[in-house]
Amino acid sequence: MSHHEWPLWMKAFLAVHIAAGFGSFLLAPVALATAKGGKQHKRWGMVYLWSMGIVAVTALPMALYRPVLFLALVAVFSFYLAFSGYRVLRLKELARGGNAQPIDWIAATITFAASVCLIGFGAFRPAWVQGFGIVSIVFGFIGIQAAVIQMVSFVRKPKEKMFWWYTHLGNFIGSYIAAWTAFSAVTLSQVFGNEWYVWLWPTIVGVSAIALTTAYYKRKFAPKAKVAAV
Repeated sequence: MSHHEWPLWMKAFLAVHIAAGFGSFLLAPVALATAKGGKQHKRWGMVYLWSMGIVAVTALPMALYRPVLFLALVAVFSFYLAFSGYRVLRLKELARGGNAQPIDWIAATITFAASVCLIGFGAFRPAWVQGFGIVSIVFGFIGIQAAVIQMVSFVRKPKEKMFWWYTHLGNFIGSYIAAWTAFSAVTLSQVFGNEWYVWLWPTIVGVSAIALTTAYYKRKFAPKAKVAAV
C-alpha cells in the first residue's frame, strides 16, 4: 500500500510522527549543550521526552496497521530509553534504600518483552520483522540490556551515589541513537538500500560515545567520592 492509498488518519499520524521525530532530532543537542540541572536543560529535556513520546505513540498504530512489526517493537524500546533516562532522576533515592514505582516496573517489563520478540523474530522469523534479522537481534539485545539494568537497580539498590547520572546520560543518548537510526533508515536507505549498516551505524557510533562520556564522568566524580569517603 502506497502513501497515497493510506486513510486520512494514517497520513495525519505520519505528519505528526515526522514533525515530532525531526523536533527530537534537533532538540537533543540543545538539551545536551545546556547547563546540567539548569532550567533550560530541564525544559528542553522535557520537550525532547515529549517529542520522543509522540514519535512512539504515532509509530505504534501506523506500524500495526501496515503492518510493520519491526518498527512497532523498535518504537517501544526507543521511547523506553528516553523515559527511563527521565525517570531515573526521580529514583536517586534507590542508592539510599528508596523504591521504584509501579510505572517503572511496567515500562521495563513491556520493553523487555518487546525486546525478546525482536531477538526471537529476528533469529527465527525474520519475515515478521521485514527481513531485518540482524538489526532486530542487535536492537533486541540493547532493549533487554536497558530493561534488565533498570530492574536489577530496583531490587539490588545501586551502591554508587551517582548511578542515576550515568543512566540519565546513557539512556538519553541511547534514545537519540534511535532518532538517528530512523533518520538514516529513511534517507540513506534510498541511496544504499536496506543494508544492515544503514540501520546500525548510529548504534556503533552512539554506543562508543556513551562509553567515552561515562568513562569521562566516572573520572570526574571519582576524586569527589574519595574526599567524601575521607
